[in-house]
Amino acid sequence: MTVPAERTTLAADRRAPLADCVAGPDGSITFELDVPACGTDGPGSGRDGGEAPELLLRLRGGRGDGAVLRLPLAPVEEGRFRAVLPSTVEPAEGRWDVHVRRPGAGDGETAVEPGIRDLRLLMDRVPEGGRVAVRIPYPTADGRLALHCWIRSPHAEAGPVTFEGNGMTVEGTLYGVALGDGAHVEARRTGAPDRVCRVPADGSDGAFAFTLPFDQLVDGPVRDERLWSLWLVPGAGERAGAVRISRLLDDVWDRKNVFVYPGRDIGEGARATPCYTGDNDLCVRVGPGPGA
Repeated sequence: MTVPAERTTLAADRRAPLADCVAGPDGSITFELDVPACGTDGPGSGRDGGEAPELLLRLRGGRGDGAVLRLPLAPVEEGRFRAVLPSTVEPAEGRWDVHVRRPGAGDGETAVEPGIRDLRLLMDRVPEGGRVAVRIPYPTADGRLALHCWIRSPHAEAGPVTFEGNGMTVEGTLYGVALGDGAHVEARRTGAPDRVCRVPADGSDGAFAFTLPFDQLVDGPVRDERLWSLWLVPGAGERAGAVRISRLLDDVWDRKNVFVYPGRDIGEGARATPCYTGDNDLCVRVGPGPGA
């Protein structure tokens, strides 16, 4: 990776390490960091036999009991280091904050800031086999670097969402399992496990499609917002094998405020709006309509 001259000049003035990221064709992520506190031949560089600096990935939000991934940092040039997250390592699903640990440095661990993120090879990925492992580097709201990671097996990748009347049609691709007799989609109301709406799904050669009438999500006046998650059940009697419908195979780490669909008035003073969660899972939000 070529580092702009001005980046090298300014690196010494930075308090936080700056990391460039490149997504590899095999799903690996390469990090290159400016770490001015560790020279390539100084203490902690690894060249003098001392302890080398590390890149630390910390799982956020309590999942995985504070899991940490440690990646060794190898010197590339003066004040610059490289670490690789191999495709063979699959971080648990969730958001991982990126830090650097500099042995001998007074501040110990330091949060890493995002630099250039080359994610072109994440676009239009076609996973091999039925296991989908995705990791996307992204800038957090407070200007730090993090990874959003998913592991899905099997996986239902949402594609185009189109509208006709008071319903929506979703097309997608199914990985890791084939559709069988009785395949259907379940819309499950969050917080109300007994509220499930089922519609048939069809398709072949890995493709699937279904149409969900929004009025089936309403059985009376709607006074507050309700969220319905969408699950593809590959065959009859396979509720335990339901597959969450999501969109993961590109470079968008959080679709919630990026993919915004129009709402539809569906009677009973209600309005239905397809949406994605912050984890890129497809849902339908049902709430009071205008003037309700």
